[in-house]
Amino acid sequence: MPFVELFVPKGLLDQQHRERIGGRLVSEVMIAEGAPDTEAARSISWLVINEIDAWFVGGQQLSAGEKPKYMVRVGVPAGSVNDDKRRDIVQRVTRVLADADTDPGRFTQATTAWVHINEIPEGNWGARGEIVRIEDIAAFVTNG
Repeated sequence: MPFVELFVPKGLLDQQHRERIGGRLVSEVMIAEGAPDTEAARSISWLVINEIDAWFVGGQQLSAGEKPKYMVRVGVPAGSVNDDKRRDIVQRVTRVLADADTDPGRFTQATTAWVHINEIPEGNWGARGEIVRIEDIAAFVTNG
């Protein structure tokens, strides 16, 4: 199940855009992962939005009027995705961001959004004070 972090410069994402992105981002990653659409799966698929006070590109701070840049970090259990799923995650995340933007065409430029997929090694995912393995996650999302 994904843990998604969205990074955006502070103040450049109004509430309407936050809701448009937040309402879809995790569900699109779940679809790309092949996760079942169950209440249990949704309950452990999280998104946090980090508004960054200072955002620099090439040593220059973004100006207040500049269109937002994005960085999305998707954490998934190692072994849960392959190259096709990774590609699908990147495409879906980019599409969600573009759909919420007033200039969706700018998402074809490498300078608008980055997507990082972090595969968490087996034994490095934990909950309830204990290690959670991929088979534990699979059992939980299937059986609740």
